Amino acid sequence: MTVKNITFSQATLEAMDEEMSRDERVFVMGEDIARQGGIFGQFRGLPDKFGLDRVRDTPISETAIIGSAVGAALAGMRPVADMHFADFIGVCMDEVFNQMAKVYYMFGAQKSVPLVLRAPDGIINQAAAQHSQTVEAWFAHIPGLKVVIPSNPADAKGLLKAAIRDENPVIYFEHKGLFPMKGDVPEGEHLVEIGKARIDREGKDVTLVSYSMMMHHAAKAADRLAAEGVSVELIDLRSISPWDKETVLKSVAKTGRLCVAQEAVKQGGFAAEVVATICEEGLEYLDAPVARVGAPFSPVPFARPLEQAYKVSADTIYDAVRKIL
Repeated sequence: MTVKNITFSQATLEAMDEEMSRDERVFVMGEDIARQGGIFGQFRGLPDKFGLDRVRDTPISETAIIGSAVGAALAGMRPVADMHFADFIGVCMDEVFNQMAKVYYMFGAQKSVPLVLRAPDGIINQAAAQHSQTVEAWFAHIPGLKVVIPSNPADAKGLLKAAIRDENPVIYFEHKGLFPMKGDVPEGEHLVEIGKARIDREGKDVTLVSYSMMMHHAAKAADRLAAEGVSVELIDLRSISPWDKETVLKSVAKTGRLCVAQEAVKQGGFAAEVVATICEEGLEYLDAPVARVGAPFSPVPFARPLEQAYKVSADTIYDAVRKIL
């Protein structure tokens, strides 16, 4: 397998290019994606290759973007709608959870909505409370949606291609801090199964589960623990709806301990779903209380010192794991 070292942003651009070349029904729409290639460069060059009919700038109206994308999907197209910032999905929630998520069920499987909603999320440098949120748990709670959250360039490409080919609506969260990160990405056809976790490293003392940007902090915590003789099994969920509970259960059965880390607010986050499932279906495996790591129950602060104090770090994860060892 031939690989090349490219950024997360370039990996998603490669996925879009390949899927638009493969299937003429695939098109992309959103604010400023044709004129400036997206604010993170993830659509740069697509208008020159595919034209403005398939790379469409839209008005500044999230409701119009998703409403139009749902209509296009119902009419037989395969739209990829860019949301600029995941925070803005709140503007078009009716289209998301009352329309695109429910059409297949309410019409007796006669129509599907093959739509991908790309949603850049997460904390970056002082973007403040309305441009920094991680809201994936909202959508994992909605039947009819798939939710994927890659943590590295290879998965960014493979999951985006799989999402575009899926017959169901998929929300594709891509952390803004990951866009410049580089990694090895397979060239050509590369698909990652939606709903299948990846064991980043094997271990025997504790299971550490995470996803998205938080995987990189979890890896640093695992390195620190390894230096102290603690063997961490690190699991990247990659998808949270559906999510791979079998892989996590099997790991906890081996290690007897579980810590789940997320960037989002701890209260009501997806980590709670993982923990609850393990307690329901694998309580006999646990040799210690479980640990959850998440942000304080507060909007994301703007002030730099407060933002740094608010963010979940490798140290936060390390401390949580140490408590259950």
